[in-house]
Amino acid sequence: MSKREQGMKERIAFYWKRVREGRLKEMWRQTVWIYGYGKRHWLAMIIYTAMGMVGTLVALGLSFASRDLVNIITGYQPGKLVQTFCLMIGLGIGSTIMNQITSYISAWVGMRVDAEIKSDIFEKILITDWESLSNYHTGDLLTRWSSDASNISNGVLNFVPNAIVYLFRFVSAFAVVIMNDVSFAVFAFMGMPVSLILSKTLMKRMVNNNQRSAAMGAKMSGFNQEAFSNIQTIKAFDLIGLYVRRLKQLQQEYITMRLDFQKMSIWTSILMSTVGLLISYAAYGWGIYRVWSGAIDYGTMTMFLGLSGTLTGTLHNLTSLVPGAIGLTTSAGRLMDIVEMPREDDGKREEVRKFLEENLDRGIGLTINHLDYAYKNGTEVFKNASMEARPHEIVGLVGPSGEGKTTMMRLLLSLVPVQGGEAYFWAGEQKEKRGFDLSPSTRQIFSYVPQGNTMFSGTIAQNMRNVKEDATDEEIIEVLKQACAWSFVEKLPEGINSQIKERGGGFSEGQAQRLSIARALLRDTPILLLDEATSALDVFTERQVLRNIMGGARPKTCIVTTHRPTVLGMCKRVYAIRDKQCKILDEAEIKELIDNF
Repeated sequence: MSKREQGMKERIAFYWKRVREGRLKEMWRQTVWIYGYGKRHWLAMIIYTAMGMVGTLVALGLSFASRDLVNIITGYQPGKLVQTFCLMIGLGIGSTIMNQITSYISAWVGMRVDAEIKSDIFEKILITDWESLSNYHTGDLLTRWSSDASNISNGVLNFVPNAIVYLFRFVSAFAVVIMNDVSFAVFAFMGMPVSLILSKTLMKRMVNNNQRSAAMGAKMSGFNQEAFSNIQTIKAFDLIGLYVRRLKQLQQEYITMRLDFQKMSIWTSILMSTVGLLISYAAYGWGIYRVWSGAIDYGTMTMFLGLSGTLTGTLHNLTSLVPGAIGLTTSAGRLMDIVEMPREDDGKREEVRKFLEENLDRGIGLTINHLDYAYKNGTEVFKNASMEARPHEIVGLVGPSGEGKTTMMRLLLSLVPVQGGEAYFWAGEQKEKRGFDLSPSTRQIFSYVPQGNTMFSGTIAQNMRNVKEDATDEEIIEVLKQACAWSFVEKLPEGINSQIKERGGGFSEGQAQRLSIARALLRDTPILLLDEATSALDVFTERQVLRNIMGGARPKTCIVTTHRPTVLGMCKRVYAIRDKQCKILDEAEIKELIDNF
C-alpha cells in the first residue's frame, strides 16, 4: 500500500471515528440550537444576504467600469471618458453605501440576538435545578452567559448568510473570468489546495484551543470574582502577596496558551501570504504576456488582476468559516450544558396562590412525615425525619454544624427535592393535607432570612421593594420598626433611600441582619424561616424582634435554626437533628442546652 493510500485510509478512519463518537451529530445539534435564535430574525438575515449579493454585483460593475476606463485612457477602445469616470465613481460610492448598510444590519441583528440569548439564558439559569447548578462555579456561569452568548450572537450572521454571499461572490467573479479569458481561471484555483490543507489543520487546533480558552477564561473569571468578593478576608489574613502570585500564574498560563496558538496562526499567515503573493505575481506575469501577445487589452488585464484577488480572498473567507463554525458550536455546547439541566417545576403556582390568599388571616402550618434526603454524592442527611410547625408558634431546630439544619431550610424552600416521605401544608387549626407538596410553587408561602449578609447593592428602599414592588414608604418604615432597624435607618442622612454597598457594605452585621428580617416581614407570608438570622443581635434586640414578628396582625409560623438560648426559651417546640432524624426535646433537654451555651 502506497503512502498516499495509507494516508487516505488514516483520514477516513479518523473521520469515521468522529462520526461514531457522535461529534458531527453533536455539532449539528448545536447548530440547530443556535439557529433557533437566529431564525427569529429570518427577514433581516434575508435582507442582509440580499444586500451582500447586490454589493457583489456592484463590485463587479465597478470592475467592468475600471476596465473600460483603462482602455479608453490607453486608446484600446473609443468611449466617453467623463461618463465612464463618473460611472466608476458612482459605483464606488454605491459600493461603500451598500457596505455600510450591510454593516448596520449586521450590528442590529447581532445586538438583538445577543440581548435575546442573554435574557433567555439568564432566565433559564435562574429556573434551573439549584443542586445541579451549584456544581458550576459562578465565574464559569458568568463566562458562559457573557462570552459564549456573545460569540453566538456575533456569529449568527457569519455563517449561513455570509457563506451564501461568499459563494455568490466567488461564482460570479469566476463566471466573469471564464467569459473573458479561460486561462486566468487557473490562477483562481492555484491557492485552493493550500487553503484546504491549512483549514483542515487549523480546524483541529481550533477545537482544542476554543475548549482550552473557554476553560481558562472561566477559571480566571472565577478567581477574580472570588478575590474581589473576599478582599476583607484576603487583607485580614495578609494574603495579598499570595493572591497576586496566583493571578500572575493564571495569567502566565493564559499567555502561554494563547501564544501557542498564535505561533500556529503566524506560520499559517506567512504561508498564506506567500502563496497569495506568488499567485498574484504569476497572474501579473501572465497578464503582461497576454497583453504583449495581443490576446487581451490593458483594461481586461487590470480587471482580471482585481478579480483574481477577489477570488483568492473569497476562497479564504469560505475556508475561514469552518473554524468559525467550530467556535460557535463550542460556545453553543457550553450553554446547552447549562440550559439542558433539570428545570424546576412551578406548575402549581396559581393553586398555591389561591390557597395562600384564602388563608392569610388564618395562618398556615407545615407537617413533615418520614422525610428522606441524601446529597448526589451519596451522603445521607435525613432518614425518616418528621417535624411540625403551627401558626402562632416559634419552632426551633438545633444540632451540630453540618448535620442538616441549613439543608432542612433548603428542603422547605424546594431548593433541593424531597426524596422520600411527605411534607404538606394546612390552614388554621385544621390539619387537613392540601393537594400539593413542597415545590418551587410553594415558595410563595415562605419568607426566608438566610445566614450571612444577603442584601443587594442599591438603596434600603430598593432592597425592600425587591419582595414587594408596590410597597409604600410607610409600609417599609413599619417593617423596619418591627425588625428594630428603624432606630438606625432614621438617623441616616437619606433614610430609607440611603445606599447599601455590595454584600451589605456600610452596615454592621447586626444591622444587615435586621434589614434582612425587615425585608422578609414586608413579604408578609404565613411561614417565616430564620436560619441563624439573629446571631449578630444582642439579647434584648433579639427577643424584641421575635416578639414583634409573632405579635403582628396576621398569624405567623416561625421556624428558626439557632444555638442562642434566648431563642430556645421562646420556642414552643425544639427539634434536635440526631441520627438523621428530628428528635423533639423535652424541657429538661432544652434547659440543658441553654445552661451549656
